[in-house]
Amino acid sequence: MTVQKLSYPKHKIKVLLLENVHPDAKALFANDGFDVELLTGALDEKELSERIKGVHILGLRSKTNVTAKVLENADKLMAIGAFCIGTNQIDLDAALKKGVAVFNAPYSNTRSVVELAIGEIVMLLRNLPDKISAMHTGKWDKSATHAYEIRSKKLGIIGYGNIGCQLSVLAEAMGMDVYFYDIVDKLALGNATRCSSLNELLEKVDVVSLHVDGRPSNKQFFGKDEFDAMKDGSYLLNLSRGPVVVIDELVKNLNNGKLLGAGVDVFPTEPKNNAEAFVSELQGTKNVILTPHIGGSTAEAQVHIGNFVPNKLISYIDTGSTDTSVNFPNIQLPILKNAHRLMHIHNSVPGILAQINNILADSDCNVLGQYLKTVEGIGYVITDVNTTHSDDVVKKLKKIDGTIKSRILY
Repeated sequence: MTVQKLSYPKHKIKVLLLENVHPDAKALFANDGFDVELLTGALDEKELSERIKGVHILGLRSKTNVTAKVLENADKLMAIGAFCIGTNQIDLDAALKKGVAVFNAPYSNTRSVVELAIGEIVMLLRNLPDKISAMHTGKWDKSATHAYEIRSKKLGIIGYGNIGCQLSVLAEAMGMDVYFYDIVDKLALGNATRCSSLNELLEKVDVVSLHVDGRPSNKQFFGKDEFDAMKDGSYLLNLSRGPVVVIDELVKNLNNGKLLGAGVDVFPTEPKNNAEAFVSELQGTKNVILTPHIGGSTAEAQVHIGNFVPNKLISYIDTGSTDTSVNFPNIQLPILKNAHRLMHIHNSVPGILAQINNILADSDCNVLGQYLKTVEGIGYVITDVNTTHSDDVVKKLKKIDGTIKSRILY
């Protein structure tokens, strides 16, 4: 009987990082012994379908799409790290069914996005985009027309998550009256007022700031009806997801004067890299701030993300912990000494846990601890056993009908 003493060697675990993620990410993986490759650009579906073969950990930002087709070619993939907040570029269901855990950075760039939103609100209400543009062409346009303080103006936040909440606090500190709407019942911070409907918010506020996620149901979420419900002379910010706003309607309402300005950081179609041209109907519109999806692109945010995501991925590889995973059953696990940890991912059907325990009992494995959680038809079992057991145990676990992945962690 051969005895399994070590998990899969880390130098054989291949990490592919895309889109020029922060150098700290590569360093963290490399220092921990992983085989790391860093690419500066995004990959399309065909390119990624080829490059994903043999990769165990994939890291990306917002421009690389991990589709079901890509995942079909992922023969070794264990985890994906999104070095951003959004994960709509990843087919989370397909990843789950393949036993691939997905992690993101839900808090790391929150402050950066909020500060950009505050800055754009000030600029738009002072009509600065047009003033700045005029100065660059030699035109001196000193006027208070359509120039307002933000104090006592009403800010409407749609989506009261991490970013929405922090924007609420900072905006109120600057004297704005804050209203918010969310489909989930959220506790209001400070003196913010929760609106019972989207229309109630749109009819009240002077500035609307969108902070919703990229789920399919939010595609073209803000269209003709929503613009019609807004106050005349109001402003719109979209620093959330490109497909959320119907661009034609935004352009129309800017051109007809219904809106006095807008700040847009995300677009339905975006260049894959800095060499590709940007084209939008919003180009040339009055009092509009267009930025190249840089809400979270600050030095501080990138450092935070470059450390947060790799640490989550390394923790998953080392301990099996899936805490904060966006698609996997969330289990936070202790680090043990003088024990082995076995991971088993499977289709959630009756009898799997019993089969696992029967195999362990037949192999004289003493179970020191066991953790089970299921989500969306997928079960995740972590079992800590005594240090003496044969490598046949893992082979037997893999043969259980319904098994997706099984491995020894340490």
